Amino acid sequence: MLALGVLFALRLFSDDLTAIALVPSSEFVEQDPLASNAYQDPAMWFSRPGMGAANDPARWQPAFAVPEARGDGPFVSASPSPAPSASTSPSPAPSRSPSSSNRASSPPGSEPPAFAVFFVHPTSYLQRSNWNAPLDDAESQSRARLMVRGMASAFNQASEIWAPRYRQATFGAFLTDAPEAQQALDAAYADVSQAFDFFLDSIPADMPIVLAGHSQGGYHVTRLMRDKVAGTPLESRVAMAYPIGWPVSLDHDLPALGLPACTEADQGGCVMSWASFAEPAEPGQFFTRYAATPGLDGQARGGSPILCVNPISGTLNGSAPAGANSGTLVPEDDLSSGELVKGAVGARCNDIGLLLIGDPPDLGPYALPGNNYHVYDIPLFWADLQADVVRRVRAWSKSRPAP
Repeated sequence: MLALGVLFALRLFSDDLTAIALVPSSEFVEQDPLASNAYQDPAMWFSRPGMGAANDPARWQPAFAVPEARGDGPFVSASPSPAPSASTSPSPAPSRSPSSSNRASSPPGSEPPAFAVFFVHPTSYLQRSNWNAPLDDAESQSRARLMVRGMASAFNQASEIWAPRYRQATFGAFLTDAPEAQQALDAAYADVSQAFDFFLDSIPADMPIVLAGHSQGGYHVTRLMRDKVAGTPLESRVAMAYPIGWPVSLDHDLPALGLPACTEADQGGCVMSWASFAEPAEPGQFFTRYAATPGLDGQARGGSPILCVNPISGTLNGSAPAGANSGTLVPEDDLSSGELVKGAVGARCNDIGLLLIGDPPDLGPYALPGNNYHVYDIPLFWADLQADVVRRVRAWSKSRPAP
């Protein structure tokens, strides 16, 4: 369910060999625009209202591990449960009214506020034959569905969750500064932008909005914030933004987003992100790409500080012990399922904006070189994120003027 596990290749190659293996050598081929009504088709969504909880990967809810069954450590896999089919079948048109029927169950008296989530999945396409993933590439689409299950499910208290399919940039686009890489990202963003417009037209006009994504998905979220939210009437409807796993420069990105950084746990209408590293952290490759990539203001980000909001404490540059972690999602070996383990991992933001999680936890073989736990940014803090979004949307709603 973490599914970025395909990046296991990064553990096998040096930086140069990884680029050779994953960066396309072909010219960029301009994609034909999607049909103007493409996202009316339910098959263009991994998750959306009307699919039914059994067919919607974002509605998956893991169980907590039984302490007595952990054996020799907290990171013991649960019994596997079947993964949803990678195929997408037609589903009824989405309801325009909020409903709790698709939400995970909530304790009595703690019904979450109504809100809609637009979630953009991370990179699942690893091939170098194309700069952008074809929508009929079965392998990458199956992985993306698993990603939605393991990551977007942390937002399953929402009234509505929308997660579009899109022609994502291949993973190699993040390993090069060739102009084709930016062209591929721009092409992927065009699909995401079109899906977002349909999302806005489909949800109730007064429903609060949460924008969320991981990795490449986080990148597209920041562009949506800059292009379609900041300084527009829509800004007053965005209750939260979670561009998780995409480094947000405090100097060159954040000012363009229209919302401030989250500083306190009970603050709504803000931006929350983090990049997870175990210790000792060796973020050389991470910082090389970050420094060379232009920010949303068009300037090189260089060594500017990175936004780090601790997902356990909910505070800017915060620190929290492992005992405060409400639940880490520990995957099965085949990534089809997993269990929540309480108190497994602590976290603290360091002075340059990395989220450090202490000794490397055994979550599987997909940690990246340098103790980079990017693949697990959301699963490490799954239960805390689930609670965080509800708390922040509730705080945002209370701060709105009465109609």
